[in-house]
Amino acid sequence: MADVGVRAARREDVLQVANVQIRAWRYGYRDFLPEGPLEQMTGPAAEKMWLRQWDEAIVAPPTSRHRVLVAVETILDTEGFPALGVGGSGVPATPRGGERVVGLASHAPAEDPDLDPTEVAEMLTLLVDPDFVRRGHGSRLLNATVDHLRQDGYRQIVTWVFADNYAVLGFLESAGWGEDMAERVLDMGRPIRMVRLTTDIS
Repeated sequence: MADVGVRAARREDVLQVANVQIRAWRYGYRDFLPEGPLEQMTGPAAEKMWLRQWDEAIVAPPTSRHRVLVAVETILDTEGFPALGVGGSGVPATPRGGERVVGLASHAPAEDPDLDPTEVAEMLTLLVDPDFVRRGHGSRLLNATVDHLRQDGYRQIVTWVFADNYAVLGFLESAGWGEDMAERVLDMGRPIRMVRLTTDIS
């Protein structure tokens, strides 16, 4: 069995945070992103870049309203996890009693020009390691994000989601989020549409 929770990310989490992101992207985006761009986003060169960016985001955020949260499991009575899971990359075994980062969420004041950053925040990231889905980690991260932003005085949260990422769209819609008609199109060898979702937390 395992003890679970959500806390603020720490410097020693950087490697695990980057690993969760890469595994979640490889597994979750493989059905709708072109193979080449996805490899560029998750390959060795990209991993080094993400390590630098997560280190900066966790250790030296631009403001107190920029946060990175992690979902963790503390292993109580197992012998560790398999070295290879559905995420498609090696995962070090977690020793008995060790804490492992299994998901992450990050947020900041909204930057879209049509939004007021004093009242609207953006959830930049919400990811769960593919070996740890359907254990409530996504819901705990989402609830913790809302709690922090409500305490900061925000009234609304937005997030951008790939239009073909039906799993995430369904999860957020079930939690009360909805599309606000804003969209963007990325050039990834072919057009990839993203939609903006929003929820009221006032």
